[in-house]
Amino acid sequence: MLRDAGVEIHEYHESFLHSKVAVVDGSWATVGSCNIDPFSLTLAREANIVVLDKVFSGELRESLRRAMRTGTIQLAKASWHRQALWRKVPIWLAYTVVRVLLGMVGYAERY
Repeated sequence: MLRDAGVEIHEYHESFLHSKVAVVDGSWATVGSCNIDPFSLTLAREANIVVLDKVFSGELRESLRRAMRTGTIQLAKASWHRQALWRKVPIWLAYTVVRVLLGMVGYAERY
């Protein structure tokens, strides 16, 4: 998974922040509203912009680093695995139901 590959997850607590941003390889960036979940990817109207500019990407990266130093809490890699089974099972079930329903809706719309 991504976390096993070294991806860090930080929760921003300084203020309410709903935008989604990413800088990839220091050369391109994306800014927008799209979540990477079944609802946003298939049902919601979301928008992101991709910028192929090293200067912009560098400035955004530094801005993110400043925000991460002062306003975030890094989530421990093992935090999900340490949760009690009674907390994980409803999440797994809800995610499975959503995937099945989205699959059914997506399949029905094609025919």
